[in-house]
Amino acid sequence: MTSSEPDLLMKRAYEPARPDDGARVLVDRLWPRGVRKDDLKLTLWLKDIAPSTELREWFGHDPARFKEFARRYREELRANEGALAPLEQLLGSGRATLIYAARDADHNEAVVLADYLRERFRTG
Repeated sequence: MTSSEPDLLMKRAYEPARPDDGARVLVDRLWPRGVRKDDLKLTLWLKDIAPSTELREWFGHDPARFKEFARRYREELRANEGALAPLEQLLGSGRATLIYAARDADHNEAVVLADYLRERFRTG
């Protein structure tokens, strides 16, 4: 890992892929509803770094629960750091876009994951 800031973007699964997305990584445990596999143009689908089913169901995309969701999700990420290796390798060689299905662009797992990865790269 490098100590520089990773080139990391976030995008909803329902937005079209663009050439400047770089590596496209789905970070949801569930496949986005109504999206064909070919349409996502994924590099990787990393189900193992997504929040646990229990945490995802507890959160329910309720913005009032986001702060606690982020804390719990970070705990899960720390306990499962080996699952981050493929994503960190991609980030070491260029841009990556975290793909998520949630409607709320500010309160979802990709936001927490991106912040977590940026911190890891800074402290690298």
